[in-house]
Amino acid sequence: MRTTQADRGAGALPLWGLALAASLIPLVTIHTTYLASAVEGHVPWCMPYWDSCTSISRTGRYGVSYFIFKGAMLPAALLGIMFWWLNARWLRQLGAGGRGIAWLPWLGLVACLFLAAYTMALGHAGDTFRFIRRTGVILYFSLTFIAQLLLTAALLTLPAWRDWARRLMRVCQTALAIGILSVILTTFAYGLYSQIDDAFEWVLALLVNGHALAVAWLWWKSDFRAQLRTS
Repeated sequence: MRTTQADRGAGALPLWGLALAASLIPLVTIHTTYLASAVEGHVPWCMPYWDSCTSISRTGRYGVSYFIFKGAMLPAALLGIMFWWLNARWLRQLGAGGRGIAWLPWLGLVACLFLAAYTMALGHAGDTFRFIRRTGVILYFSLTFIAQLLLTAALLTLPAWRDWARRLMRVCQTALAIGILSVILTTFAYGLYSQIDDAFEWVLALLVNGHALAVAWLWWKSDFRAQLRTS
């Protein structure tokens, strides 16, 4: 794979569409399942980002949303694995520094496997499935955040991309601040946290996928492409 002028001929495929799909499919899915669940009466009508009226998980447990969630999020997990593998190649071709680049494919792989496990366990009762869901969502968000932080740090080593890297870093800092606040509230004000924890989940999902959406735009800006060829 190269991003040179020679790759822009026949057989050179732009890759930004893959990154766009990896970022938008999860975001579109959770809003679609929320609307479907609200129409069917499984969740209340509200603005979950600040009303904290329903969790993301609950939107995909019942009715038609059960099938929409699984049918979309499992392919999204596969796209996520490809997205992080390609991110490592993209950063190296840009000339980015930092040893963290080598970790991106592995962090993305494990994070997306946990996303797939969470998705498969959704809608099933029992302590085992509850444990899988809780572990899956926590590790998916945590490992994805670490991968995004490493990607942003690598971009900061490139003067031409430093302004965009700073913007991405602000997204990471906001996600970190929300995570720290949730831990503080869980420890010292659990009653309050239990009333607003669903809103934290929605906002974190928006930030994580918003970061990926910005990276998709950077792939387009840098004309990141794959060359299909035979010997």
